[in-house]
Amino acid sequence: MYAQERLRAIVDRARADGRVEVATLAAELDVTPETVRRDLTQLERRGLLRRVHGGAIPLEHLGFERGVDTRQGVHSAEKQAIAQAALAELPDGGSLILDAGTTTYRLAELLPADRELSVVTHSLPIATLLAGRPHITLHLVGGTIRGRTLAAVGAWAQRSLADVRAEVVFLGANGLTVEDGVTTPDLAEAEVKRALVRAGKRVVVLADHTKVGRTDLGLVAPVGAVDTLVTDAGLEPVLGDELQAAGVRVVRA
Repeated sequence: MYAQERLRAIVDRARADGRVEVATLAAELDVTPETVRRDLTQLERRGLLRRVHGGAIPLEHLGFERGVDTRQGVHSAEKQAIAQAALAELPDGGSLILDAGTTTYRLAELLPADRELSVVTHSLPIATLLAGRPHITLHLVGGTIRGRTLAAVGAWAQRSLADVRAEVVFLGANGLTVEDGVTTPDLAEAEVKRALVRAGKRVVVLADHTKVGRTDLGLVAPVGAVDTLVTDAGLEPVLGDELQAAGVRVVRA
């Protein structure tokens, strides 16, 4: 097993089990405990795990939300594939909403230049990216900027979105389950995401497979509010089947 494959396996196991142990990983991966400890240190530096006595736990289990810079490089290939597949969900022309997030940012990078689009976003990075594009009419939602996600939140943002009715909203998610729907770690951002959902005629969630089957602190919308999930090929079949049974169209990139 190559080093990057080993790192991915460790992260996946930590997220699935809530904790990994050095001795257990060394035996399962057929490497020395010293190698596992170096791997855990590297993953902690990347903002994916937190070292604890004898092993590590995923930062999600600490209620920790990674910043934009950290999240950009996580599951990069999957996010790019999701963004590419999400292009099929764009209106031929008209209006769309882009939620703040690293996967929605990838979609913004790929927006076609051959159609006129009105784009509403509360994301500073997405607004900066799109501001100079002549075929896009950009509407930036104001509010209090969260340093961790560079997204506008608060009452100002919610009031602005109350006047919007777009054809489709592309929504990011930190968690998605049949039971709890769409969730995110920050309560203020959850409120704005709820406003985004209300502002869109159709809701398309962009989330890699690690987000499906987990729940975060802030409830955004029930699963019934989601029309389509665009995810990657790593989605567990049973989770995809559950969502489809609940009425969500699942697209695997």
